[in-house]
Order: sequence, then C-alpha cells, then structure tokens
Amino acid sequence: MTRRFGVTVPFEGLALRDHREVYRELVDLGYTDLWSAESGAYDAFTPLVLAAAWAPELRVGTAIIPVYTRGAMTLASQIASLCAANPGQFAVGIGSSSNIIVERWNGIPFDKPYQRVRDTLRFLRSALAGEKVTETYETFAVNGFRLGVKVDPQPPILVAALRAGMLRLAGTEGDGAIINWLSADDVGTVAPYVAGSDGTPKEIVARLFVLPTEDRDLVRFVGRRAIAQYLNVPVYAAFHEWLGRGEMLRPMWDHWKAGDRTAATDAIPDELVDDLIIWGSPGRIRDHIERYVAAGVTTPAPAILGNADQALATLRAIAPG
Repeated sequence: MTRRFGVTVPFEGLALRDHREVYRELVDLGYTDLWSAESGAYDAFTPLVLAAAWAPELRVGTAIIPVYTRGAMTLASQIASLCAANPGQFAVGIGSSSNIIVERWNGIPFDKPYQRVRDTLRFLRSALAGEKVTETYETFAVNGFRLGVKVDPQPPILVAALRAGMLRLAGTEGDGAIINWLSADDVGTVAPYVAGSDGTPKEIVARLFVLPTEDRDLVRFVGRRAIAQYLNVPVYAAFHEWLGRGEMLRPMWDHWKAGDRTAATDAIPDELVDDLIIWGSPGRIRDHIERYVAAGVTTPAPAILGNADQALATLRAIAPG
C-alpha cells in the first residue's frame, strides 16, 4: 500500500481565504493528503474545495462527515461535486459522529449509529455509481433518486470507526477506517479488524493530536483538558473501556458525572497524556508518529494543537520530503 502523509486542516486562527500559500507549501514539503473535520467550526467540504482549486496535487478527504446531519440526496450531491472538482483525489470519510453533535447541537435523534453508517455507506455506493436508488434501509428510505452528475473515478469511502463492529464494517464494506484518540500501541488492537473479507488490509487514516512544545507542564495542562473533553463523550468512553482503560479512567468519569470538572481533569494520569498527545522536539514528534505507522496506520494526519504559525513550523520540521 502506498505510504501517505496527511495534514489535518484548516489551521486555527488562519482565515480560509489565506490557506492558499499554506496548501502550496505542503505540496512542496512532500505531504500527500489534506483531511478536514466537522465538529462545530468549519464544515468538512469547503476547506477541501479550496484545496482542490489551489493544490490539486493533494488528495483531500473528510474526517468526517456525520451521516445524520445531511439528507441522502444532499450528501451524495456534495460528494459528487468534490469528486468533480478534484477527480481521483478525493476520499470520502463518513461516521456516526457523537450524540453531542448530532442530538444536542442538531436536534436529531442519535439512534442506531452502526446501522445508520452501514446504510449510508450502501446508499453512497449505489448513488455515486449512477444507479437509480429506491430502497428502504433500516434507518432511512430513498425513493427514486438518481445522481445527475457522473462520478468517475469512484472515490474510496472510509468509515470512522472505534470498536469492533464499525471497524469490521470499515474493512468489509468500506475502503478503510479513520481512527483517532488512541495510542500507537492501541493501533495493534484496532488494525486487525480493518481488513477485507479475504483478509486484505485496508487503508487506516489516523488523526493524531500533536502539541509542538517541550514544556511538560504545558503538555499536561493542554493534554488533560483535551482528553477530558473527548473521553467523557459516550462513544469515546465506550471505546477506551473496550481498549482496556476502564479502571484507569473510572475516577475521571465519576468526577465528570458528579459535575466536578477540575477533579476529573486532575484524575487523568500522565502516562495517558503521553500516549494520546504527541509532543516534544520535532525529532520526538516524528518518531512518535512513526510508531503509529509501524503499528498499522497507513495515512497519519497530524492535527497540530496550536496556531497557524506553530502548525506550519511543526509541519516543516517533520516533513516527509
């Protein structure tokens, strides 16, 4: 499988219109991919549309599009549009997202997440291939939709996956998985599930959180707060319980549920911060990312926890080229 090296975009504090030179520099530095996110700031598509125009050499991908927050037709049309903007250079990443984004922020019931992702994947396979879709899936129905845009070539569809069921779906029906908030050692637990029906490995994209500093106190401060923010979300709590961290994280979860955010944050062990946050000198950061690759990640996509200047300086220092 081709070795890829991505970057999570856009950069904090830099207007979208000012990313052109950043994207061009990333090409020159040897990066192959740009991966966007959608969790309360920019949408997943717009930064990639700009990248397709400014740096078509880069493959772009969504990490991720929540399957609940767009109707079937709208989702297929947006994907087809980006495929047309950058043919052969767009990877679709879909996932359930979380109850916070889907239910609290969008007012949509967060029901049957596995089934909803599976049904959306199956719908997209048919719709993007130009088929007329009339189908009653378990979680939604489509009656007589045919996409009015030819999609050629077909984009790979990856699934954001945490535990066994979604990871298997990513391998058997998807073209790979998108993972995050796990350690390099955890990849060894996750990767074997992401395989085709014949056992063929599939692509594994990992969003890796990088804090470009050698200040251990700052790492503890920022890292603990980031971990508390995510690992108290039910889907991530269940993921880390599955990974075997239930005993380690129980004090944090208990304090969080009791409403004591300070005690919850303080209960996060230093070792977990070091496992989930990549930090230190450029050499140390590069070596830590390589541990993920050695464990089975095919496409690392660092998300730099810092402003645009810090992000670009770090990416220059760890560039693959």
